[in-house]
Amino acid sequence: MNKQSIFGRISNLIRANVNSMIDQAEDPEKMIAQLVRDYTNNIADAESAIAETIGQLRLLERDVEEDRQTASEWGNKALAASRKGDELRAAGDAAGADKFDNLAKVALQRQLSAENEVKSTEPQVAQQNEVVDKLKSGLDGMKQKLVQLKNKQSELTARAKVADAQNKVHDAVKSIDVMDPTSELGRFEEKVRRQEALATGKAELAASSLDAQFESLEDVGELTEVEARLAALKSGGTAGSLTA
Repeated sequence: MNKQSIFGRISNLIRANVNSMIDQAEDPEKMIAQLVRDYTNNIADAESAIAETIGQLRLLERDVEEDRQTASEWGNKALAASRKGDELRAAGDAAGADKFDNLAKVALQRQLSAENEVKSTEPQVAQQNEVVDKLKSGLDGMKQKLVQLKNKQSELTARAKVADAQNKVHDAVKSIDVMDPTSELGRFEEKVRRQEALATGKAELAASSLDAQFESLEDVGELTEVEARLAALKSGGTAGSLTA
């Protein structure tokens, strides 16, 4: 995966409106869990790509430094050859002097070549450093957003648990609502009322039966009194004396 595509993915993820995505999701808890997984995986990919980019940058920087050293070495060689040529020319050895002057020219050509390599590579190094800085910054942004996602995940999980507990409490309270005739307590109260009504009915029925028994006793007592008075009349008494 090249650094441009990684940088593009990082930029897109950082710009993503996570809150909007969560709000539009049918199941926010699942949505945020998926986002956390995606961000974690993308961060791992980005870290790998950035590490590779940094490795390539360090190699390029090493090459530039080696070219600088090479240019410096050829410069020293050119200087040494030129001085040797001057010494030989001063000593009257023109042929030897020309030989070392030619060696100095070769060394200078090598020095120029190395310097040109440095000049052509330095802009690449600067560009790579800029890209690496942007990638690092983007990676930091992704990590910060991942922390936000995890905090949001914890918040949603806690809110879901609270909402679930509230619903359970509400259902429990509703099931024992004394004003609700369909609740468990209401149905139990209705059952008790029916039992009370049955007991009242049985009591009234028992009382009616007992009153009838007493009424029959009163009838028996009245008949007995009549028989007694009749017996007194027959024995020569009077109804008035019996009354007295």
